[in-house]
Amino acid sequence: MSPVVVVPTEILVVRLSSIGGVLLTTPLLRALRHRHPEARLTVLTDERYAPLLKHNPNVDQVAGVGPNASLWAWARSLRQHEFGCLLDLEGNVQSRFLRRLVPGRWRRAERRWLAERVLIHTKRNLFREALSDAERYFTVAKDLDVVPDGQPVEFCLSEAADVEATRWLDQAGILSDRPLVAFAPGARAATLRWPADSWVELITRVTDTGADAVVVGGHADATLATDIAVRSGARAASSAGLLSLQGTGAILKRAQAVLTGDSGALHMATGVGTPVVALFGPTVREFGRFPYQAHATVVERDLPCRPCSTRGGHTCPLQHHECLRSIEPQGVLHVLARLLA
Repeated sequence: MSPVVVVPTEILVVRLSSIGGVLLTTPLLRALRHRHPEARLTVLTDERYAPLLKHNPNVDQVAGVGPNASLWAWARSLRQHEFGCLLDLEGNVQSRFLRRLVPGRWRRAERRWLAERVLIHTKRNLFREALSDAERYFTVAKDLDVVPDGQPVEFCLSEAADVEATRWLDQAGILSDRPLVAFAPGARAATLRWPADSWVELITRVTDTGADAVVVGGHADATLATDIAVRSGARAASSAGLLSLQGTGAILKRAQAVLTGDSGALHMATGVGTPVVALFGPTVREFGRFPYQAHATVVERDLPCRPCSTRGGHTCPLQHHECLRSIEPQGVLHVLARLLA
């Protein structure tokens, strides 16, 4: 017997946190639009990340939750709609609370808490496969007849983003007749960051080839990014904290390549189609946040202490941080050259 396919008129997708987490929903959003073109698709997310989806043609509405927003108020607003499908891709305290407040048939994406904990604490791998979060999200829509299409995440940019990037590049003296490489040294946790001195050495080597370098990031990364750019010479400039998410996306799109750690910039870059070299330390592929279906290479070290965390931490548990410290800039430069070749 063929499975029953739900044909919804309104779909709510909840993914509140992280740049990467939101962008990794876009393969599912694309599949939902393709399979159910008549349905109205609303995404509820943190207002900081709304620009990641604002210009995505597969989404009808992006609802942004502000820092002082009341989930009670959002629940009252959502109850005014008749969502045929409510998809919780978050699975945290906030989204569980929302599921209690908004009636309807909720679907929750599968989580892998136990396998993650076992892998971290015993190094025993219980994962049947290293499934990207982009594909894990599809488990929430089993009765909607959608499957991954094998395409990468999408970060759709506006014309205003291109204007913003052009203006900043002109002010920074970065000319369009030279190759441009972008670097994203920031990350939400200290142990996810490659050492600043390594970034400086890598950027210096890249600019010595005749390229310009832009160090990107958000407000929290501005001090680190500025320090790295200043120490990397006259051909490097920092846009961290100076551009919107959309503007940063436009910079990444213009770059010939992006070098990053386990951070949101990784998925922003793959979402605009730019080749990526990603440096991974405490986290591993099984946790679902490696580049998805992209022109990308991950640089990592096979160490017995990896993984030690799903999200990184303040300090290395063993106080050596060898997972990232042992990655040499010259080796990363060779990976970059092979990627671009």
